[in-house]
Amino acid sequence: MYQWDNAKNYSFPGSTLGVRMSTVEVEYCVPCGFRQRAIEMSEAILNGCERELDELSLVMGDHGVFRVAVDGETVYDKAEDSAELDEVVRTVRSAL
Repeated sequence: MYQWDNAKNYSFPGSTLGVRMSTVEVEYCVPCGFRQRAIEMSEAILNGCERELDELSLVMGDHGVFRVAVDGETVYDKAEDSAELDEVVRTVRSAL
């Protein structure tokens, strides 16, 4: 078993090794119908990075937004990039 502390670290009993966990947010435009895309993106991120994450959340937005952030830092923004799903997952993984 492992133990959690309030600093988003976990460690195995008897070990001094702590690993920082990250938070990912997928913000998507509700009026634009981006929900399914956000769900698919979230599933892909979880499939590739779940063990490194403390939290993954979907954030409802508007005005055409589709953005992925790791620990508050934007790593993908549809307005600036047209990356494919796998490329975004790789970018998330490198930001962890």
